[in-house]
Amino acid sequence: MPRARRGGDAYARAGVDVSKVRAIQSGLGALLSSTFANREGKFGQPAIGIGHYAGLIDIGGGRLLGMHTDGVGTKVLVAQEMGKFDTVGIDCVAMTVNDLICLGVEPAALLDYIALEREDDALVRQLSKGLAKGADESGTAIVGGETAILGDTIKGVGGRGFDLVSMGVGLVEKKAVIDGSKIRAGDRVLGIASSGLHSNGYTLARRLVRGLDLKKRVAELGMGLGESLLTPTRIYVKPTLKAIGKSDVHGIAHVTGGAFTKLTRLTGARKLRFSLTEIGDVRVPPIFGFLGRQGRMGRAEMYLTFNMGVGLCVVVPEGEEPEVLKAYRGSGFEGWEIGTIVEGEGVVVGSTRIS
Repeated sequence: MPRARRGGDAYARAGVDVSKVRAIQSGLGALLSSTFANREGKFGQPAIGIGHYAGLIDIGGGRLLGMHTDGVGTKVLVAQEMGKFDTVGIDCVAMTVNDLICLGVEPAALLDYIALEREDDALVRQLSKGLAKGADESGTAIVGGETAILGDTIKGVGGRGFDLVSMGVGLVEKKAVIDGSKIRAGDRVLGIASSGLHSNGYTLARRLVRGLDLKKRVAELGMGLGESLLTPTRIYVKPTLKAIGKSDVHGIAHVTGGAFTKLTRLTGARKLRFSLTEIGDVRVPPIFGFLGRQGRMGRAEMYLTFNMGVGLCVVVPEGEEPEVLKAYRGSGFEGWEIGTIVEGEGVVVGSTRIS
């Protein structure tokens, strides 16, 4: 079985070596896990280890509080180059709530953090517009936040530099947590459609389009290049809650940094493999083909970096695929059966092992 080049050579050359990032995260996790002892036997005792899609703490009454934080990444630089700021707030919300729902946590509240190069009321209003829309799409409340002026730290395009982060919390019953522990060989893997790049791989994507006019319309994209790059991340919370209510969902994976290699979060060290042999049925948004040609990237390397049309993977027992796909399609989300859980390890896309 051929294997994709480790770490994704193109992404590493662009400045993000996924294998090194994972090593950093592993070291952080080992150190920070030592703090769990501070709450052992007390209210708020951690209920899951570091390294899944969100943190969980026990709040009593058979309930857990889920917590997660995330940002938009270098997609904010595309927004600055385009002078368009009303959509990245949606991305900011999506990156947090989509991770929470991977554990079955229903997001309830968010905080935002906006760091600015300089005071810019119009920019903040546009960012807030997107944050509010994302909150509406996910059924969450934004209950506060922080705005900081960091001119010596934040440097952007045309003096409009900013960074954008959200932190979210939500609730889940202990018995309803979806952490991947129920995944078994024979389970089916479903792929739920993305809207495009979402909020990942932009360090590479921006390098691939360097020198191109972002405002010029590209026929195969049906819109301007910059507009396509700014397409907001889809928010999967509401249809996923419906799916959970209809099926014994065994695992959920938000396809973000590291793309499909992130599926291994659901199985850990267990000898189970994600065999995505049917992923060729997915409708791949045209932006991926455009970027692939720009960078002369092979198919396997694309799957190491980009979501390639699948923003969320849902693992269900064989036979429950139609009901779960119906829940997503009924909410306007296209979905496909893309693979199976088999004995082994890692992730295989088509006939190529990528993890």
